[in-house]
Amino acid sequence: MFSPFSTELHVRVLDLAPAAPDDPGGGSACPWTVVPRVRDSMEHVSVALEELLVAARRQGYPASVPTGDLDPDCVVLCVLACDAEQEGDVALQIHFTLLRAFCCDVDINILRVSGMKRLADVLGESGEARDLHCLLVTNPHAEHLKLDEVGSYCEESRCNNQWVPLLALRDR
Repeated sequence: MFSPFSTELHVRVLDLAPAAPDDPGGGSACPWTVVPRVRDSMEHVSVALEELLVAARRQGYPASVPTGDLDPDCVVLCVLACDAEQEGDVALQIHFTLLRAFCCDVDINILRVSGMKRLADVLGESGEARDLHCLLVTNPHAEHLKLDEVGSYCEESRCNNQWVPLLALRDR
């Protein structure tokens, strides 16, 4: 819903590059081609996600939440984490499918990430063996701007028919 008093700001970074001289549409009225800066955008969203998770971690999170006790109105983001070597884990993929169905049913943004080691480092869990495959961010007030950035990325990806966007967390 649009509000004239809304403070939300959605920004999409675009690169304006001249069309190639051998472009078959070279006689078009517009000599510029619009190319999104996907790599910069993904890096920016990756940093925003890390800051959002750190802020949510400071607020605290329970060790496990039974699904019957989960209030979908409190969940603002679902992060599904999996590295390439875990893609073949059938049980994990079934778990992800059920979570995606739940999140789509109640309009929760879903983001798939790779880079489990970096995720554990960000959450301060690198020394412990914890299951970090599914993270539910439930505090909408922490780092509201970072949540908006991640949410905008998810929405933009859905508009481009990528229903569950993939984001790679890289070691720094």
